[in-house]
Amino acid sequence: MRRGITFKIPNEHGKILGDLLKPFNTETFHWYIGGEESYFIQNDTLGEALFHKEIYGMDGRVLKELLESYEYYIIFANFKAFPKEKDVIDVQTYEEFLNSDCQLVLLVVDCEYATVYGKDQVKLEALYHNAIRNGYVDVQYITNENDFRTRLSVS
Repeated sequence: MRRGITFKIPNEHGKILGDLLKPFNTETFHWYIGGEESYFIQNDTLGEALFHKEIYGMDGRVLKELLESYEYYIIFANFKAFPKEKDVIDVQTYEEFLNSDCQLVLLVVDCEYATVYGKDQVKLEALYHNAIRNGYVDVQYITNENDFRTRLSVS
């Protein structure tokens, strides 16, 4: 069974997460944002933090606007999508993810290593093909056999 995908994104500033999430209906969810380390780009340098703290329930329309309209640099990121009518929590393991209402997990580590877990296999396949179209490197499916991650977190 396909759990998710993993790949390398460019280690540069841009609208990378907005591009990465294009096939996913970001705006139709509420999001957990881990408040890790990401910055707006201002005058071609790192500016204010993209997220100042951990957020439980960021509206997907706000997140979509932020990720698709502004330039930023991602060092570490932890995003989790929940249906709007459900409680937003920070799931920590794959088992918690499976047993929760969380529909998608997006993790970025060290500026370039991206991992996406998803429950919807059609959306997961669309994200996989989108990653290839965007020129991301080493795009691979994560399966039960090759998933060595013990926590769905970047810290």
